[in-house]
Amino acid sequence: MEPNAAKRKEPRKALRVKVISMGNAEVGKSCIIKRYCEKRFVSKYLATIGIDYGVTKVQIRDREIKVNIFDMAGHPFFYEVRNEFYKDTQGVLLVYDVGSKESFEALDSWLAEMKQELGPHGNMDSLVCVVCANKVDAGKLRVVDESEGRLWAESRGFLYWETSAQSGEGIQEMFQTFYSAILELCENGGKRPPGNSGISFTREQADAIRRIRNSKDSWDTLGIKPGAS
Repeated sequence: MEPNAAKRKEPRKALRVKVISMGNAEVGKSCIIKRYCEKRFVSKYLATIGIDYGVTKVQIRDREIKVNIFDMAGHPFFYEVRNEFYKDTQGVLLVYDVGSKESFEALDSWLAEMKQELGPHGNMDSLVCVVCANKVDAGKLRVVDESEGRLWAESRGFLYWETSAQSGEGIQEMFQTFYSAILELCENGGKRPPGNSGISFTREQADAIRRIRNSKDSWDTLGIKPGAS
C-alpha cells in the first residue's frame, strides 16, 4: 500500500444537546417524550415530581446527536426545582392541551419564566422552540383551534406542531424537525440561521389578526369607531 494512500474519513464527534419540556401539568409533556423514545402511550396519569431525566441518541443526516431531555414538572410547587435547569439549553418543547384554554393562555407565563431564569444575557435566538398543540385526538372537546395556536407560535419565531401522544400523530415528524433545527443552530455557532426562524407573521400582523378574530362587529373588525367615513 502506498504511504500516501487516502486515510479513512474520521467519524464526526457526536453532538451533545440539552432539551427541556415546559407547560402546565397534565398537558402530556411526559407522554410525548415516552411516545417518541419508547414508542408507547401511558394512559394512567402520573405527575412528574420535580424533574424527569433521560438520554436518547438520534441520527440527523450524517451526525449523531446525544439528546439530554429534562422533563420539567408543570405544577407551580416545583418552580424552585426546575428553575435550575433552564440555562445551557438548545431546545425547548412548549406544550399545551388543545382541550384546555387555560394551558394555552399559560404559554406566555412559561415563556416569561424561562426568560427570567436565562437572565439578562440569555438570548432567545440561541434556542429552538417548538410549540406542541397536544391531544389533537380530543375531537369535539377541542377549544383551541390550529390557527390560534399556530399564530401564537409563528409570530414569536417558534416551530408549531399538532400532536397526539395517544395516537402518535405528529410525534415522529415533530422531533425530526426539532432536532434538525437544533443541529443547524449548533452548526451556525449557536444562533438560529437567518431566514430559518419559521416566522410567518410580524408582531403587528399577529396583533391585527387577533383583533379581527376577536372583533364583535364590522366596525371592530376594521379597527374604527361606528360612523367613521
